[in-house]
Amino acid sequence: MTKKIILVAGNIGAGKTSLTERIGARQGWAMGYESVSDNPYLPDFYADMRAWSFHLQVYFLGHRARQYLELAADSRTAISDRSIYEDAYIFARALNHMGNMTERDYFSYRRLFDLVVTSLPAPNLLIYLKAPVEVLTERIRRRARGMETGISAEYLSLLDTFYDEWLSSFDLCPVLTIRTDNLDYVHQPNALEIVTRHITDKLAGKETVDLS
Repeated sequence: MTKKIILVAGNIGAGKTSLTERIGARQGWAMGYESVSDNPYLPDFYADMRAWSFHLQVYFLGHRARQYLELAADSRTAISDRSIYEDAYIFARALNHMGNMTERDYFSYRRLFDLVVTSLPAPNLLIYLKAPVEVLTERIRRRARGMETGISAEYLSLLDTFYDEWLSSFDLCPVLTIRTDNLDYVHQPNALEIVTRHITDKLAGKETVDLS
């Protein structure tokens, strides 16, 4: 198969990193992950979201753009556990919607985002992982990450709405939707086999159905 770029998108707790790790290792693909542990803005952001939301989003934009270009330059097919597009269409939008990013900052961020993404090669596949909010909430509770303690079901529902709106007009590449509450590719090898087959078929241009 010729070199491809695959992006994994989905709400918090949907299973993006788990899928990226397993598919990437199984297929021998280059892998990219979201920068969290080394993000210099996260502590300030969680202490004062209104003051630091713009800085945080600009940092994520730069990090993801550089990572995207590095994955694109790799001779191997590449898979990333978060798309650069979610930064603008989901998370920055949510910050603005909730009053944590001013209209001025949101407008400036979107202008910068639009400029950056026009220089990036289009992906070959977007994998959208979806699960009910109650499932996401339980997964977040079980993994017990300190920075996620304030995530509410209402916030996850808001993000879900934004995902639906974004994907309704997304046309950069084919989209494969996978319901991760129905397919446990972490613990069930046959489920991982099903997901892998659908991804490779989709990349090959074969007719496939969403795993929902």
